[in-house]
Amino acid sequence: MATTQVNEVSIGYDDSGNGETLILVHGHPFNRSMWRPQVDFAVAAGWRVVAADLRGYGESTVVPGRTTLDTFARDVAGLADRLGVRRFALGGLSMGGQIVMECLRQFPERISGVLLADTSAPAETDLGRKLRNELADRLLREGMAGYAEEVLPKMLAPRNISALPEIARQVSIMMHTTSPVGAAAALRGRAERPDYVETLRRVEVPTLVVVGSDDEFTPIGDAELITGSVPGATLVVIDGAGHMPNLEREAVFNTALGGLLQQVTTVEGQR
Repeated sequence: MATTQVNEVSIGYDDSGNGETLILVHGHPFNRSMWRPQVDFAVAAGWRVVAADLRGYGESTVVPGRTTLDTFARDVAGLADRLGVRRFALGGLSMGGQIVMECLRQFPERISGVLLADTSAPAETDLGRKLRNELADRLLREGMAGYAEEVLPKMLAPRNISALPEIARQVSIMMHTTSPVGAAAALRGRAERPDYVETLRRVEVPTLVVVGSDDEFTPIGDAELITGSVPGATLVVIDGAGHMPNLEREAVFNTALGGLLQQVTTVEGQR
């Protein structure tokens, strides 16, 4: 584990392997450890992989108030700058996918390939804004425990909680140990998220869209909208997985990721 200063906060990150760079952005309310199977896979495939804790999460600085997606995106760019990485493939799950889309809006010229997993592109609805702000209030009032227990059967397909007890334990620990202050700030920021569909229509690099067949938070229709918006995007629906197919069906997810990385290598070699 390493830390560095980015945009006046301390960011905890792992920087593994050598080669072309892949940056992975975790979802809410998790941390960079959710990407361990993909880090190991991509490093073995000859890539340099950077996985960082977002501000407010894991070992990064907790910032109260409201953290918008554009702030998270600037942190991604700032970390890449700190590590001397100009161009990189970029992947994210759920909130992490929305941060990836914001990165595509801010600095598409730096991105060589895109992974969007279990995420949604349209702007937040009025009801969504209300619910996210109410949840932020609740987390600040009660902490993470009750919320974590409630959403575990939605983060993972319910049958996987008993079928994959170690994965369920890992996901539960990540949620329980997340700072409620950091999580609340991110929820308030996501309540203001813009529409990314037009941004996606301008993407010109290899793009993989992944979704669990049983995802209740961002169902298959959300993934189909993204796939239909990005020219040439590939959609992979992972059977038997919920909102975290990278952990629930690691081998299938990694096979799809490997296809994307090969495509990026080929396209970048032609530039």
